[in-house]
Amino acid sequence: MGALGDEGRNKLESFIFQRMTDRGVPGLSIAVLDGGEICYERGLGFRDVSMNTSTTPRTIYCIGSVTKPFTALAVMQLQEEGLLSLDDPVEEYIPYRARPMGEQMLVRHLLSHSSGLPSLGYAAATLSSVTSISDDWFPISNPQDLLVFMAGAEDWALSRPGERYAYLNAGYILLGLIIERASGEGYADYVKGHILDPLRMDRSTFYETEVEGDDDVATPYIVSREGGRTPTRYPYGSLISDGGLMSSVEDMANFMGMLLSGGVFEGRQVASPESIGEMMGPKVQALGEAIEGSSRTHYGYGLRIKTEFLGQRLIHHSGSVYGSSAYMGILPDRDVGVVILANGGYFLGDMGEYALALLLGRDPMEIPYFRRMRALDDLTGSYATFRGTSSYRVTRSGGILQLESSFGRGTYTTPLIPVDLYGERKLFRVYGVDTVTPVEFVKEGSEMFLLYERNKARRTGEG
Repeated sequence: MGALGDEGRNKLESFIFQRMTDRGVPGLSIAVLDGGEICYERGLGFRDVSMNTSTTPRTIYCIGSVTKPFTALAVMQLQEEGLLSLDDPVEEYIPYRARPMGEQMLVRHLLSHSSGLPSLGYAAATLSSVTSISDDWFPISNPQDLLVFMAGAEDWALSRPGERYAYLNAGYILLGLIIERASGEGYADYVKGHILDPLRMDRSTFYETEVEGDDDVATPYIVSREGGRTPTRYPYGSLISDGGLMSSVEDMANFMGMLLSGGVFEGRQVASPESIGEMMGPKVQALGEAIEGSSRTHYGYGLRIKTEFLGQRLIHHSGSVYGSSAYMGILPDRDVGVVILANGGYFLGDMGEYALALLLGRDPMEIPYFRRMRALDDLTGSYATFRGTSSYRVTRSGGILQLESSFGRGTYTTPLIPVDLYGERKLFRVYGVDTVTPVEFVKEGSEMFLLYERNKARRTGEG
């Protein structure tokens, strides 16, 4: 296995360009690692649409929840120094006495999102108010305000700590407080001195004052369903340990290289191999069933794990902060990785997995996600019955199809649940209150037909 090569690079750029076009993503930067070194990097699209400036591999974006691996690494470093233990109760460090179902939360439970608490929605609420896309308002300006907000959360417990996965952004804010108490330094100062500086991540920071004077910073955009792009602002402030790091793909390549080398960067041991191994080890199974050979996802410490990705172990994380998004993925057993940052809210995991498949010399359509999406997309479009007496519109929504039909002055939308996407007849079901109705898509020669209830409709236009 070598680097991407010209053919792989062309396929990747074509795929990314089409995704950006379809989703209205203004700009994006990408770096690909092979053997711990950058083998491909570039920017696509606009850093600032109004100024007509282009992205580069040095362009700075907010990486959102890809900050979590940095927070987890800081905790692991402090454990190595004997300043804390993953088995310490959270309440030893901060004045938060919540005990889900009567049991103490430990540091390791916050790291693995297995605290027993459900998502409290703090991040979505505060981000929407900071970026002015919602009238919702919570006066949470610092971690101490968050502790007030979290009062009574144990009454909403899902499980005992350690028993169940529930992604908890607030838990990583608590970890930021724990890092401060254990180290005696501010969270941002600790991460800079012990992670960013040793990794030579010179364009990475938590501070607005260090970003505002830079001439290569992406403007974040809220992208509407209609394709409109509204500039917004990054969520600078004191709530940063769950998603506030600003970085570039070139800087992030250094972080990924350190993970791939077991904690070493340019001969310096940033963390022990044991600590990196603990971060990458599955601790709790994420919710959701795997479909058609897809891998179940687990969470480690600040990292997600797919144990089966084209025969490899995939370590990854994504992030989004309403106007900026990020994806980082590595295949540690093949020493390759990819990082993508964008100034739109589109989740970038499909682009990342596409790149990783090409690095393995595999057809990305072998990945169940892409195979399934292509099968669904092949059925979308406009359909009409005999002489156009009735019409339907079939669209894809995530992993299902939506059937739109009109009767009188009303328009009705019906979810089509996939049963068999790969046979000669593509089978779906419609669930009513007390009935299940089959739906079929059948190809006759070069034409596609929809069979639903008593009707047969021919596709008259593409989706």
